[in-house]
Amino acid sequence: MLAALLPVFIIILLGYVFKRVGFPGDDFWLAAEKATYFVFFPALLINKLSTADFDPSIALPMAGSLLLSIACLVLFLLAVRSRTRFSGPSFSSVFQGSIRFNTFVGLAAASALLGSTGLTLAAVALVAMIPFINLICVPTVAHFGAGSQTRFSHLLLEIMRNPLILGCAAGFAINLSHLPTPEGLFRVFDLLGRAALPVGLLAVGAGLKLQSLNSHLAGLWTSSALKLGVLPLLTAGFCLLLGVTGQARTVALIFAALPTAVSSFILARQLGGDTSLMASIITVQTVLSAASLPLILDLLT
Repeated sequence: MLAALLPVFIIILLGYVFKRVGFPGDDFWLAAEKATYFVFFPALLINKLSTADFDPSIALPMAGSLLLSIACLVLFLLAVRSRTRFSGPSFSSVFQGSIRFNTFVGLAAASALLGSTGLTLAAVALVAMIPFINLICVPTVAHFGAGSQTRFSHLLLEIMRNPLILGCAAGFAINLSHLPTPEGLFRVFDLLGRAALPVGLLAVGAGLKLQSLNSHLAGLWTSSALKLGVLPLLTAGFCLLLGVTGQARTVALIFAALPTAVSSFILARQLGGDTSLMASIITVQTVLSAASLPLILDLLT
């Protein structure tokens, strides 16, 4: 596991180093992140899912174990909110840091460990988790943050326009339709998709902000303990309860043990969350997950 996952975190480290030395330039990283999110990853998902051997009896219980574990953690956080000393904006960032996940790292880890099967199961996890987490996070951050409220209709529109959701939907639709498709078109998807994992991981590294680590230690370590420790344990328990085994269990634990999403910072900035704390949480969890993710997989799979 360590041998398979080590290249993932080495590429993240390279992204951090490249950004700090100014190579190839600051403008590159924003463009790279946008290209990965809107083009490379959707192409990868369409290419892999359109020909994947999809077994709902395996994939759906896996998705259920992830959703149930996230729901339990959400209820716990909301229940103890009044007993914590966090301000509203700080709590909203701790909340995001405890349940959101880094898609780029998750797909790369699933691919590194399990190949095409891992990517197929990872896509199922994405389809289940992205709408669910956004439906929870946006109103929660808007409520506890210091920013403006977001209308429910706008939230649903953003989820429906999410390029990863659209890529998964297109791939599954092609797979289930059994219609003939041009081979040349899938070669285009294949070539574009090959750029997704390395460019996405470099962009994750470039976004790390080590200078923000000297504040809000309580919120930082609380969210990290919940996201990297408690959530994987909950997921392992629900996998046992729902009979999720083998590769599906491995993918469920990968996505439960991922560091929080870089997009958490954007949501915190838009809705009045604590952006300094959010940046610290993203950075620390990404660094810690290099050790915690292989450990979790070794102990719980």
